[in-house]
Amino acid sequence: MTTDFTVRPARPADAGRLAELRWTFKQEDHEELPATPARPLAEAEHWIRDRLKSGHWLAWVAETEGEICGHVFLCLVERMPEPYEDNNPVGYVTNYFVLSSQRNRGAGSALLEALQQHARSAGLEGLIVWPSERSIPLYRRLGFQSPDELLELPLDT
Repeated sequence: MTTDFTVRPARPADAGRLAELRWTFKQEDHEELPATPARPLAEAEHWIRDRLKSGHWLAWVAETEGEICGHVFLCLVERMPEPYEDNNPVGYVTNYFVLSSQRNRGAGSALLEALQQHARSAGLEGLIVWPSERSIPLYRRLGFQSPDELLELPLDT
């Protein structure tokens, strides 16, 4: 495993590259769909820039040779105050992606470790993720477990 990359917090100025990688990520997941996206890249760039500026969303990037090659996002989910326990937020982990040319070199693990370190220092209650089939082994290696209490109601739209 090589470590010819660095991991750092994402900045709003990274939004253009992060949007490009988001499109790459989703196109890789949906190879059966047309190569031409149905939505403009600028929409994703604007969304990402706004969320990173607000601080409600955080992200970390892996860079190699000065180019972003991977990312992971964290959305802070507020919890209602209550009289007996803290109401620290929960972190929703999403949009975790490393370019195929950079996989299996440690960048993905380093991204999630940076996110976890931040979550612990910020006092988050825990982290949740809806993993893809391919990412489940990685999340499990890093300590993610199946929940005992979480329920989901899919809504058909």
